Amino acid sequence: MTAWLRLIAVAERLPGILDSQLRRDSGLTHYEYQVLAMLSDAPERTLRMTHLGLRTNATLPRLSHVVRRLEERGLVERAEAPEDRRASNAHLTDEGYAALVDAAPGHVATVREFVLDPLSREQVDALSDALEAVLRKVDPTGDAPRDTRDLPPTTAATAT
Repeated sequence: MTAWLRLIAVAERLPGILDSQLRRDSGLTHYEYQVLAMLSDAPERTLRMTHLGLRTNATLPRLSHVVRRLEERGLVERAEAPEDRRASNAHLTDEGYAALVDAAPGHVATVREFVLDPLSREQVDALSDALEAVLRKVDPTGDAPRDTRDLPPTTAATAT
């Protein structure tokens, strides 16, 4: 039960820490940062909105609202998907990419300070393994984002 209570405590406190740093230093929310980051990793910095929702763990209404705000700031463009006119794509603009690049060092430093630095390398590996096991249960289709830099070369090439 202690592990569960600690997981809940981290899940409730960490997002506020990440969000505060990003808002203070770059004017982005943590979720907006995640949207920009997922688009930056996509081919041509473009994803179908449904895929972007899966990668950012959001409902389409929430994602649409956030993408609209990012569009108003010139960070993202939304367009009809050429392969399916019923769908729309989100595209990271050059301004959006620049905002992400500017925000990344502070965000990475905060993640390191609050998540990685307090742990040994072995603990980081164990945490990753434990969270992967939980994700397999809560996300059986494997839609949660993965950092392809952590995958073996042959797997990284096919990961989405």
